Amino acid sequence: MRCNLGLGVPFNIASYSLLTHILANATGKKAGEFVHILGDTHVYKNHIDPLKVQLQRYPNSFPILNVKKKLSDLKSIEELTFNDFELKEYTPHPKIKMELSC
Repeated sequence: MRCNLGLGVPFNIASYSLLTHILANATGKKAGEFVHILGDTHVYKNHIDPLKVQLQRYPNSFPILNVKKKLSDLKSIEELTFNDFELKEYTPHPKIKMELSC
């Protein structure tokens, strides 16, 4: 699987971290550490300058995710909605525009 460092990796980190929290909640566990291993990673030419901007930034503290429902009571995670989650202490940096490349 090819992985675009500028757009794909941040999306994957966020979505799989959310899935980790969902599975931990559903099994009565506490979410631990999410480890993302990169293989065929690439940077498109039009992403070089935006990624240079990103490299100048210092990471902010991680936000806190609160899953409002006890997921072990659900029949399927497909029953979850946006309103079942609360994100606290989220302090993002300003957006860096990157065009979608293929």
